[in-house]
Amino acid sequence: MKIKKLYLHRIFFLFILPTCLTLNLLAEDKSGALERVLTSMDNAAANFKNIEADFVWDQFTRAVEQTETQTGKIYFRRVKNEIQMLADVTGPQPSDRKSVLFANSKFQLYQPGELDQVTIYDTSKKPEVEGFLVLGFGGRGHDLSKSFDVTYAGSETVGGVAAEKINLVPKSEKVRQNFEQIILWIDPTKGISVQQQLIAYLSHDYRLAKYSNIRVNQKLSDNDFKLRTTSKTKFLTP
Repeated sequence: MKIKKLYLHRIFFLFILPTCLTLNLLAEDKSGALERVLTSMDNAAANFKNIEADFVWDQFTRAVEQTETQTGKIYFRRVKNEIQMLADVTGPQPSDRKSVLFANSKFQLYQPGELDQVTIYDTSKKPEVEGFLVLGFGGRGHDLSKSFDVTYAGSETVGGVAAEKINLVPKSEKVRQNFEQIILWIDPTKGISVQQQLIAYLSHDYRLAKYSNIRVNQKLSDNDFKLRTTSKTKFLTP
């Protein structure tokens, strides 16, 4: 019996204990890495004025295994306590051209050309909208835990940038019914997002947004946040 107990003790110290210690060290490493990423986002938010970047948006529909791609430029800026955004979709085809403006709790979608129409969506009763908008662009990292369960998901090189991945699971069931998971790739030197993936509930369709040529706190004008409408543009509010 004593020999058997001694044998079990040896197994514990030789195999089980080192494994437990390794798992604890890994958990501590992940916790420390997450803290560093969130702190870099906090620092970026404290100094945030504006961002300009090129983007590629890939919308993947799993049911038909098809990806629709849009390219263009995007602008963010802080005005008082609000983050404003304008995205100009310019391609890949001329027919893809459109602009999306978020300001004063409203989304405005401008479709130029023959349609020449602005559709206005009021989001004042949906405060979570701006929360999605500022993910990785001007929002504090430690504020994410108010709306999401946040975990560290490793590192990955994206567009030549050594990025840190964080995984977000919405705490709100209502939000989870739209997006069950969001992944951010954060440039830890700038504290901003270089890539985002929003994964839809049940269908697992996703939008993958890739950002490049990111310019932080450069000079932007009010014209960069205005839709380029015409005198004949129609304005609709659903």
